[in-house]
Amino acid sequence: MATITSLLAGHEIVVGLCIGFAFGILLHKGGVTKFDVVVNQLRLRDFTVLKVILTAILVGGVGICALKAGGAAGTHLKPTVFGPVLIGGALFGIGMALLGYCPGTGVGSVGGGSVHGLVGVIGMLAGAAAYAEAYPHLKAWGLLDWQKMGEIAFPELLGIDTWLLWALMAGGTVLLFLVLEILAPERKQG
Repeated sequence: MATITSLLAGHEIVVGLCIGFAFGILLHKGGVTKFDVVVNQLRLRDFTVLKVILTAILVGGVGICALKAGGAAGTHLKPTVFGPVLIGGALFGIGMALLGYCPGTGVGSVGGGSVHGLVGVIGMLAGAAAYAEAYPHLKAWGLLDWQKMGEIAFPELLGIDTWLLWALMAGGTVLLFLVLEILAPERKQG
């Protein structure tokens, strides 16, 4: 049976660009490339971003599991290292709160003509370059191995079947969406 890797051989860059453009278009159509939508998610006034992210996680996760089960794809786990993830997550959150975009929505906003999104993307690239320069030092000092747990996935960590985890996540997500529709404050129509 052909795998995704064998089908893409030699065309990875073109396929990656096409997927990136499709991703940007879907972000734009979903409304999450708008500064107000992202900021209002952080202010707990508009849950569009949460809904788009959770839907993407579910569709992507179930899709990857189905491809893996069918032998069309494989997965490779990177070691789980909680320390750097917590620090990186905090920096990511601070940057998102200050800019009003995450990397994907920032690039999508630039595609939609946002100048402040462009400034943010330049800042993201500068931050990535600074990290790349600091990486050897962080590695040498052992900071990248702080709280290392090895190659472990949530199903293993929780001791449950992968498909059961996805079913529970899907049910929880649907329940959360229903609760948000009932309890969420009214959105301003713009």
